[in-house]
Amino acid sequence: MTAPATHSGPERAGVHGILAPAARLDRWLLAVLVVLLVSCAARYVARHGVGAIGVAVLAGALLLALAYATRGLLSGHSWWPTVWVTGMVVLWAALTLVAPSFAWCAVPVAFAVLRVLPFGWAVATVVAMTVVVTGAWLRITDGVDPAQVAGPIAVALVTVLAYRALDLESRARQDLLDRLVEAQADLGEEQQRTGALAERTRLSREIHDSVGQGLSSINLLLQAAEQVWDTQPAAAREHVRTAASTARYGLDEVRLVVRDLAPDDLAVDGTASALPAALRRAAEQAAPGMHVEVRLDGAPVPVPAEVAAALVRTARGALANVVEHAGARRVATTLTYQVDEVVLDVRDDGRGFDPGQVLPRGSRGRGLAGIRERATALGGHADIESAPGEGTTVSVRFPLVTAKGTP
Repeated sequence: MTAPATHSGPERAGVHGILAPAARLDRWLLAVLVVLLVSCAARYVARHGVGAIGVAVLAGALLLALAYATRGLLSGHSWWPTVWVTGMVVLWAALTLVAPSFAWCAVPVAFAVLRVLPFGWAVATVVAMTVVVTGAWLRITDGVDPAQVAGPIAVALVTVLAYRALDLESRARQDLLDRLVEAQADLGEEQQRTGALAERTRLSREIHDSVGQGLSSINLLLQAAEQVWDTQPAAAREHVRTAASTARYGLDEVRLVVRDLAPDDLAVDGTASALPAALRRAAEQAAPGMHVEVRLDGAPVPVPAEVAAALVRTARGALANVVEHAGARRVATTLTYQVDEVVLDVRDDGRGFDPGQVLPRGSRGRGLAGIRERATALGGHADIESAPGEGTTVSVRFPLVTAKGTP
């Protein structure tokens, strides 16, 4: 799992308010504050003139604007935002108590408070500012109006709570997005692992049914040649020649497995006769010294290269199992062309076995499992029928349709 999202840079530097993520808000707050300060200062001068107090008010307004402009000077220090916003509030409160018209500047100052201070402190500060505004207002009005006291405080609280709710919703949404990104990353990694495992399984299957079975045939041929080397030299030489031919074919298979291509004879010749001819060669090489009858039913048609490769490798694997395990006297390989599918059956009269028995890896069950996996990967189906003493039939079928679904 990836690490959870962390706070942004301003938050790490001491900015903890509910408006902290709104970095571009600073410029707008400064612009609004400057406009309000100029307006309030002009109003004060127009009504009270420029006396000692007027000069102090103008200096305070200028100082408040400059104070806001220093917001980013020490942004790398965690203590600076709190000092900055505290100074802003104190300057504004002093101006408001002297000239109540500066109460309008509470809005941008309050937004600055909401940007910097944690929620609890922000609420307390905004309430205190509202009390200052109410007090300044009461100075220039006759009598005490309860609505003028409760109203601003209520508006301030509702505003802060509303922003708090929006902030919580925004953070929840961001957390959901972060979790979604993490889930997508985990899914991508899992798909990568699954793809790698599937590729390893495919390579294991192809090596077992091509290189492995070829080496098994070569071993049987050389053993047969050794047994008749002195008594039947001609037969021994024939066995050796067949072993050499099988080795050459196996070398080609290794190259093609690495390149993820179909068998060479099928890749070069895509005619209808290519598949039956390749099955006959596979029968000769996979079962040396054993007569394998290769039958053909139906009119041959061109078969997709990947399906033809799967049929040839299935035949080779099934025949190698017959030679190695079945003790059969007769083997029949039948290729049947139907209207919408092609079917391969490999039938032997050997000792048979129980298909439901779980066989250890490396035994006959590995080859049969590979046959099933290969058929399923290409949209086909494989059936294994066997019983002790009754031989075995391996049957695979593949649909003869194009990618667009037309025959």
